[in-house]
Amino acid sequence: MDFLINVGLPISLAIIMLSLGVGLEVADFRRVLSRGYPFAIGAISQVLLIPLAALLTVTLFALPPEIAVGVMLLSFCPGGVTSNILSKFANGDVALSVSLTAVISLLSIVTVPVLAAWSIGHFMAEAAPKVSIGSLATALFLITTLPVALGVSLRHFARNLALRIDAPLSKLAAILFVLIVVAALAGNWQFFIENLSSIGAALISLNVALLLIGLALSRMANLSWGEAKTVSVETGIQNSALGIALAALITGTTTGFSPLAVPAAVYGITMYVVVTPFILWFRSR
Repeated sequence: MDFLINVGLPISLAIIMLSLGVGLEVADFRRVLSRGYPFAIGAISQVLLIPLAALLTVTLFALPPEIAVGVMLLSFCPGGVTSNILSKFANGDVALSVSLTAVISLLSIVTVPVLAAWSIGHFMAEAAPKVSIGSLATALFLITTLPVALGVSLRHFARNLALRIDAPLSKLAAILFVLIVVAALAGNWQFFIENLSSIGAALISLNVALLLIGLALSRMANLSWGEAKTVSVETGIQNSALGIALAALITGTTTGFSPLAVPAAVYGITMYVVVTPFILWFRSR
């Protein structure tokens, strides 16, 4: 278990983020300038509305401190490659989805450590582990930002190689994602069983609310239907693998996955159940 947490988890997340980077173009970042308004709506949803909705959810459901922190950590994580795939399935604006994923993933090195430190102190009070924002930012840079940057660079400077490894790398990333979720649940099985009803109800409610919030905000902002579907998906889908890794980084555990990782692990399963009806609805319109 020590090897899995200290070596396997960060390497797996780095590979997942490398997979994201290999699928990105430099133009995906430039597109933000030409499509500033739709991007701004999506960014506001991800950076501001998701944490606020998560805070309201954990308060309404009166979740225990460790679960509340886990839900908050999950809310700070960007969508990742999963949101891009689901936006494509929904016949949404894939270019907007990719642009949001690219920029918000890089921005997370700044936003996540600060918000994570606040949530730990707010919910766990005296029981809170010490969180070094600088150390957390450095770790996130090494396992998220750097792999994404390397992937984008590979796509730009060695395009043929990037195109050849894109599909196999995506499949490997999917397998690693499943293994991370299963390992996190297995390592906290008793805690998971004891809190399943509260975790499941809170996460499903939050997931549905976020999908609807993203959609409603987009329609109020007069975005196109394709853009609205994308913002909905980007708002409702978080990178649960990053949430699990973030929990491990914060607690520094070496003997098992932290209970803080359980909400992200459960969400890694429930999000597909929740989002499927939305995707089918989006595809029909």
